[in-house]
Amino acid sequence: MVIKDKLTIEDLINVSRNYEKVELSEEAVKRIKRSRKNVEKFLSTGKAIYGINTGFGALANVKISKEDINDLQTNLVRSHSAGVGTPFDEETVRAMMLLRAFSLSKGFSGVRINVVQGILDMLNHRITPMVPSQGSVGASGDLAPLAHVALSMMGEGEVFYNHQRMNAIEALEKEGLKPLKYEAKEGLALTNGTQAITSLLSLALYDAKTLFESSLIIASMSVDALKGSTTPFDPRIHELRPYNGQRYVAEKIMEYLDGSEIRKSHLNCSKVQDAYSLRAIPQVLGAVKDTIDYVENITITEMNSVTDNPLIFENGALSGGNFHGEPVALAADFLAIAISELANISERRIDRLVNPLVSGLPPFLARGKAGLNSGMMLWQYTAASLVSENKVLAHPASVDSIPTSAYQEDHVSMGTFAARKLRMIVENSMRVVAIEGMLASRAIRFHAPLKTGKKLEKYVELLKENTPSERDSYLGKHFEEVLEKIRTGRMIKRGK
Repeated sequence: MVIKDKLTIEDLINVSRNYEKVELSEEAVKRIKRSRKNVEKFLSTGKAIYGINTGFGALANVKISKEDINDLQTNLVRSHSAGVGTPFDEETVRAMMLLRAFSLSKGFSGVRINVVQGILDMLNHRITPMVPSQGSVGASGDLAPLAHVALSMMGEGEVFYNHQRMNAIEALEKEGLKPLKYEAKEGLALTNGTQAITSLLSLALYDAKTLFESSLIIASMSVDALKGSTTPFDPRIHELRPYNGQRYVAEKIMEYLDGSEIRKSHLNCSKVQDAYSLRAIPQVLGAVKDTIDYVENITITEMNSVTDNPLIFENGALSGGNFHGEPVALAADFLAIAISELANISERRIDRLVNPLVSGLPPFLARGKAGLNSGMMLWQYTAASLVSENKVLAHPASVDSIPTSAYQEDHVSMGTFAARKLRMIVENSMRVVAIEGMLASRAIRFHAPLKTGKKLEKYVELLKENTPSERDSYLGKHFEEVLEKIRTGRMIKRGK
């Protein structure tokens, strides 16, 4: 991809997961060079400018001599590389690097062209800095995570290269790349920003969108397997409460159930209403979709923003608070709550599928002799465990704050932890929906020779067990196969 004026989530996925190479457009090069000239102009005046010839944070009032300006930037990167804990995965760090390079390319950060190119060189040569996942409070940006990226560009610290963890200088030398020496403003420009939060949020959002569409397919299976009514999905109901997400979900469920022989078999049954986990799918999952759409707008805005400090303009450097992670912290917490709800209602349908008191299906979807076989009983336990874990993780991190830097940075967003928790919730929720898919696919088969909707039938086929047995068997491998189909988007692609 070529860095121009706009970055999309698809661009980020292509670079972070698919290793697409990145280069700067001519326009981006011009912006970067123009901004650097402004920094050099400001330096020539001798005036104190934060981050360029002063200390940082609570040391902002300390003037730095001309001779020490470059050392100031190098010292900043080394001192701020204070992250701890399990390293971020490669895709998170690659996304972080792309976002940082893009922000610097906007031309308001005052770095030299070789600094931005240094990030792109590491991306293109698949050298991934070792960035610990803990240590950011999400204000003054993601200082510690971004400092570890900047440290590796200096040839210090560690990186992952060819699936091995090694010293940064060793990997750079193997690829013929030279370590950078930072000059005025550059260490600060590299470490000051919200790119760790935003990379985590962007990846989680992309996966949440894939999960959401898969959850609609699988919820439709459960509705049919449990002989649910399609009346709650009638568009006339949803025109009276016209949320976009609600209408979208109802329309999709009706589309998947169209032509179901199972539905026709119980049109005149005595049941008046279904349980909420079936009847209120449009209202619950519709609200989830509206949340996803809202968070996507926030994420795209943040991806395309300049979040370091100070910002370099033609007539001076302006010090502000664009580095504060509050917008993305709140978005990450909101999406975490929404995806937790997606899993919550999925678990309730899982219970109904295995519960002989309400399912109308064989107890626990067991085949063979009743009592001798436990069927899918324990999969509901697993789903219950996962959604309960989500409930703890969904507590919003953004309501917390703790002062740093001698009360200079006295309100922080905790956005990095919010986004880290979000990714855990998305992963847990994928597992819950995969369990529902396993169970719903089996449950549909108990209605044979009756079939579900024509469009839905191919999804049932996709998720069915390869070698159905008349007795209990280990289903761990089957679960992993279903999970992978959801995670990679194969569920969605199957219907196209």
